[in-house]
Amino acid sequence: MTAFTPLYKWYNKHKRDLPWRHTNDPYLIWLSEVILQQTRVEQGLPYYLEFSQTFTTISQLAKAPEKKVMKMWQGLGYYSRATNMRHTAKLILSHYQGKFPSDYNSLIQLKGIGPYTAAAVSSFAANEAHAVVDGNVYRVLSRLFEIEEPINSQQGKKLFSEIATDILDKTNPALHNQAMMELGAMICKPQKPDCLECPLNLHCRACKSGRQSQFPVKMQKKKSISRFLNFIVVDTGKLTLLQKRSGKGIWQNLYEPPCIETKEIISNRLPQESIESLDVFRNINNLLFKRIFECKHQLTHQNIHAVFWVVHCKTSDIKDKNHYIKASWQNINQFAVHRLFDKFLKYYTLHHAS
Repeated sequence: MTAFTPLYKWYNKHKRDLPWRHTNDPYLIWLSEVILQQTRVEQGLPYYLEFSQTFTTISQLAKAPEKKVMKMWQGLGYYSRATNMRHTAKLILSHYQGKFPSDYNSLIQLKGIGPYTAAAVSSFAANEAHAVVDGNVYRVLSRLFEIEEPINSQQGKKLFSEIATDILDKTNPALHNQAMMELGAMICKPQKPDCLECPLNLHCRACKSGRQSQFPVKMQKKKSISRFLNFIVVDTGKLTLLQKRSGKGIWQNLYEPPCIETKEIISNRLPQESIESLDVFRNINNLLFKRIFECKHQLTHQNIHAVFWVVHCKTSDIKDKNHYIKASWQNINQFAVHRLFDKFLKYYTLHHAS
C-alpha cells in the first residue's frame, strides 16, 4: 500500500462521469485535451460532444472545411487551438494513414501537442508511464510538498515535472494521473480547498501548517495593455462587409467587420482620417457613422475596449476591390466570429436590424 492508495480509492468512488473517460481512442482523448486547455469542463463538455459526434474519426476532421471547424469552435476562445487541431488532423491523415498515434514520442512531434498533451494522451490511451502536470496537478503538488518555486518559472516547471514523475505510479499511470487531476478539480480548489475530505490530507504539508492559500506560488504577470478597437458595420439592408483576421494575433481566422484601432476610446464621432484609412469609404460622401454598441473583453495580456459603429449605405456605393466579403444578414451566422462581434450581432439583430 502506497501513500496514494487512499487517493485512488477516492477517485474510483467520486470521479465525474465524463465521456472521454470511457474510451482509450487516442483521437477522442486528444480532442478532449485540446478543448479543455484554458477551458472548464462544464463549458468544454458540449463542444466535445458536438465535435466527437460530428467528426467521429480524425479523417473526418481533417477533411472538414476550416469555416465549419472554426464555427463549431466559436465561443471557446484561444482559437489557435482549433487551427492547430485541424492542421494536426491533416498531418495524421497524410503521414499516419489516418491512425492517431498513442505513444509519447510520436505525439510530441505533432504541431499543437506539447509535453502535457503528449503525456495525457499516451497515459490515458496506452497507459504509458508519463506524468501529467496541468494546473490542477501544479496546485496539488505545491500544497502537498509546500513548494515555494513559482509554477510559472522555467525552474518551477522543471521541478514540478521531476516531482510528478518521481511519485507517478508506474504500474498504473493512467489511474494516478486522472486521480491527481480530479483531486485538484474537485477538492484541492484554488479557493477554499475542502481539506477535510481530501484523501491526502494526512500527508499534505500545507494542510498541516495552514498555508493552503499561499500555494501555488506564481511570479507576477506581465502588465496588461489596453487596446481600443472601432468596428465599422456596413448595413445596406441586405448586406454587410466582413474581413477574415490573418496573422498570429488574437482571433486568427475569425470574421469581423472592418476595424480601426485608435489610441483611446472614441465617444462621439470617428475622426475623418480614420474613416479614410479604410479604402471602401474613401469615395462615399456624407456617411453617418452611428455609435450603436460598446463592450469590453479581457484576454491574458490585453484589455479590449470595442465600439461598434453602424453606417447605412447603398450596395452600389460599395466599391471594394475584393478586400472584404459581402455577406448577407440572412446568412451571417454561417461565419465563425469572435466573442465581441457575436455580442454585437445578438444585440443588433434584436434592436436595430432593418
